[in-house]
Amino acid sequence: MIRVVVVDDDRLVTESLKTILEITQEIAVPQMGHSAEDAIRLYQEVQPDVLLMDIRMGDETGIDAAQFILQQYPEAKILLLTTFSDEEYISAAVTLGVKGYLIKQNLATIVPAIKAVMSGQSVFGTEVVGKLSAILKENAEKQSSIQLTVREEEVLMQIADGKNNKEIAQALFLSEGTVRNYISQLLDKIGVRDRTQLAIFYYREYKK
Repeated sequence: MIRVVVVDDDRLVTESLKTILEITQEIAVPQMGHSAEDAIRLYQEVQPDVLLMDIRMGDETGIDAAQFILQQYPEAKILLLTTFSDEEYISAAVTLGVKGYLIKQNLATIVPAIKAVMSGQSVFGTEVVGKLSAILKENAEKQSSIQLTVREEEVLMQIADGKNNKEIAQALFLSEGTVRNYISQLLDKIGVRDRTQLAIFYYREYKK
C-alpha cells in the first residue's frame, strides 16, 4: 500500500483527491493538510511514501515547504499539484529536485504519476514538459563547459537509464562505494542536487 499525504488549502480538493487515490485500493491517505506548515509537520510525523502538495497556499508556497523538507529528507518523494504552469514555479521545482509537477486539471494522471514516482521515475505534466527545454536552456551556457572523464560519462549514462547504485556497479565492474563517489563527483561538478537532474543533464548534453 502506497502511503500518500495530501496537502491543499482547498478542503474540497483534499477530500476529492483522497477519494480518487483511495478508490484504487492501492493507495492510502493517512493524513491531509491545508498549508505549507501542515506539509512540513505531516511529512515529519507520517514519513509518507509520497507527498502530494499544492503550490499556492497562502503566504508560504508548496515550493517553500518542498525546499525545507528536501533539506531535511533528501530522498523525499514530492509531487507538486497546481493550476499554475508558469516558468518560475517549474524552474524552482526542477532545481529543488521534486519528483513531479502536475496540472490539477489532469486528474487522470495523478495515480499513474504516484506509481511512477514510487518506481523511481520523475513525472512532469505535458504542459510542464513543454517549458522544461526553455528552462534548461537558461543553464546551458554554464553547464556546457563541464568536462567529464570517460568513466564519469559512463556512470552518468547508467543514471540516465534509471539504474540504481548496485546495478551501475555490476554494469561497470565497480564497487558500490566507488559508484557513490562518482555520483558525488558528478553532482558537485555539474552543480545539481540529485540523480533526476543528472539524468536531465545527460539527455540535454549527450542525447541531442
